[in-house]
Amino acid sequence: MKRFLVRYRNSKFRRFIRKHGKYAPLLFFIGGFLFDVLTLGRIDRTYDLVMLCLHMTNLSITLYLYNLADDGTWNNTFLERFEEYFPLAIQFFFGALSSAYVIYFSRSVSLSKTVSFFLILMVLLVANEFLKQRISNKYLQFSVYFFLSFTFFAFMIPVVTTKMSPQVFFISGFISLGCTLALIILIYVMSPSTRREIHIGKLLSLIISIYAFINLFYYFRLIPPVPLALDEGIVAHYVEKKGDTYTVAYEKNDTFIFWRDHRTKFSFKPNENVYIFSSVFAPTDLEKSILHRWKWFNEESLEWELVEDIGYEIKGGRDDGFRGYTYKNNIWPGQWKVEVITTEELVLGVIDFEISIDENLEPINLVERKF
Repeated sequence: MKRFLVRYRNSKFRRFIRKHGKYAPLLFFIGGFLFDVLTLGRIDRTYDLVMLCLHMTNLSITLYLYNLADDGTWNNTFLERFEEYFPLAIQFFFGALSSAYVIYFSRSVSLSKTVSFFLILMVLLVANEFLKQRISNKYLQFSVYFFLSFTFFAFMIPVVTTKMSPQVFFISGFISLGCTLALIILIYVMSPSTRREIHIGKLLSLIISIYAFINLFYYFRLIPPVPLALDEGIVAHYVEKKGDTYTVAYEKNDTFIFWRDHRTKFSFKPNENVYIFSSVFAPTDLEKSILHRWKWFNEESLEWELVEDIGYEIKGGRDDGFRGYTYKNNIWPGQWKVEVITTEELVLGVIDFEISIDENLEPINLVERKF
């Protein structure tokens, strides 16, 4: 009876997929995205690590099964009845991994520096809906797989080793490249249909090109320094620390500007300090030096001029981020920005503000907030 119910449910699900085949990819895409949005939190949380590892492992297994299906490898086995679901499973894992990376990268992304890499992830996330008709293209399969694999190890290695440096990033890339090439060679050897469909040299050249492309992005500091993430960045009138609590006083923004809490026009009085408060998320036990790079826009040369780098240390593990601040009082009018960066000059975020100096200018809507 139990076996009959299982068979009935399977056939019912199969009929549903075939009837709504046009919308099935979208449903799997949404399913993978919502699953991550509702369940993922911190990159160093055990649950998140396990889920990402399962997604990556299951994607690798499913790609192997799917590419050998055309050779009749699974005929007369229990896998034969699931062959038509392999493309949907691949889409689900593509969607789940890319949406996970979007969630994590969105915390780190700086719109001025690293938005280009973030947009690639967003395009990949949205384009996943349209991969159904092209999922059989093995060049596309393995290109997307390698990109997701590289990103996976770029997250995982720093979390596991509690180290973050260019060397760790390059090691992550080598591990990803080795795993991807091993999977490609295994499928190529095991699958005659794959050998007929692809030129192995062309595919390997494509993978190496993607590898070089990602490293080029890293070299030009266009990739957010995950797993670090800027949780808060505020220009303030004062910051005070008592015990484990920071009190930050700043000019609150208008309510309709929902994406930023503080005003970017700073009411400055001579001899006053201008504070920059930042809260940086870091995985447990990861220690890193953070710099506040103060810059001023020279309207004559139309260039940003470096004024000063001021640093402080962070140690990971706090849910709301490791807090710190820097300040300056030798400030002059104009456009300013403070880049929150690592010692390798990878940008976590940028805090923009404009200094207006007037003896009688009072702060607007000054509020205090505790962190």
